Amino acid sequence: MTDDIWTIKELADYLKLKEKTAYALVAKGEIPGFKVGGSWRFRPRDIDRWITEQQEKNR
Repeated sequence: MTDDIWTIKELADYLKLKEKTAYALVAKGEIPGFKVGGSWRFRPRDIDRWITEQQEKNR
């Protein structure tokens, strides 16, 4: 089984950020995510799409 939803820690690891930085970006709405019971969750495909969008913006 693959993990289709990440926690904030998994997101931070994937993006090579500190968890505190990841929380700040998510809270500002800069990274796509959703809350489940008060905890942030992320779909890897949404994060990969967001990364692609960021790369295109910075060209």
